[in-house]
Amino acid sequence: MSGQQECEDVYPSRQGVHQFTARQDPTVYAPKDREAPISEQQINDYAEQGYMVLEDLFSPVEVMMFQQELERLRNDSAVKQSGETITEPESGEVRSVFQVHVNSPLFKKLAADPRLAELARYILNDEVYIHQSRLNYKPGFRGKEFYWHSDFETWHVEDGMPRMRALSMSITLTENFDYNGPLMLMPGSHQRYAACAGVTPENHFKASLKKQEYGVPSDEQLNVMAESGGIVTAKCKPGSVIVFDCNVMHGSNGNITPEPRSNVFFVYNALSNRVVEPFCEQPPRPEYICSREHISALPVVD
Repeated sequence: MSGQQECEDVYPSRQGVHQFTARQDPTVYAPKDREAPISEQQINDYAEQGYMVLEDLFSPVEVMMFQQELERLRNDSAVKQSGETITEPESGEVRSVFQVHVNSPLFKKLAADPRLAELARYILNDEVYIHQSRLNYKPGFRGKEFYWHSDFETWHVEDGMPRMRALSMSITLTENFDYNGPLMLMPGSHQRYAACAGVTPENHFKASLKKQEYGVPSDEQLNVMAESGGIVTAKCKPGSVIVFDCNVMHGSNGNITPEPRSNVFFVYNALSNRVVEPFCEQPPRPEYICSREHISALPVVD
């Protein structure tokens, strides 16, 4: 895209080979003498494991407001027809609604909430903006799985995110049991980059948001990471927040239980790490998936 600088590809992927390379960036960018908005132990655990769960960060009243907005957006015909809504590949039920930090005043306010944004600023040691936001609905009975992947691999190759200076926050709006398709993570997997084989198909985002097929690691890579750090499920109550590094390996099983699993999801990227040209031969993904044209630092809210 004209006007955007080129950048060295320090994390090449989808070049015909599955391989590991060492992470070249820190997980926590804040200097040691800076006071954290949460405990030092939580920060240390996050740096080591690549994720953390903050229980009960939002009150039941706040969760109820978020749930009401979630239902409003899911049932809004204009939202469904906007092209920014992803449906389940077979049932046609709503799977994700994107760009909620732009299209919903409530979720725009939530993205800048100090309980989230200040933690992101601390970990990334920079001003932050929302790279991507969405509501995730995993309905009961027919909610499909999402295969193992590193978000950074996709954001780097398909969006042009230069370095590992981003993180995700998933605010849980329903209870995450160990049986209704909760987020699964491989602790410590964020410390190495799993480059993937294959190439990026044209308009890959249209299929990948329903089912991930490209940019996924090999069975051998997954075996190595699972044997090294194991696999955990992020079980937690509504109003909790799952914070995870951009490069941690994660996925989720399908949900055949009656219990739906929904969350609102924000990706915080350092302003200094804004996207450049994608590191593949395809044009950039749409703005609703990757903030590119409209980037501004989140306001600091007292």
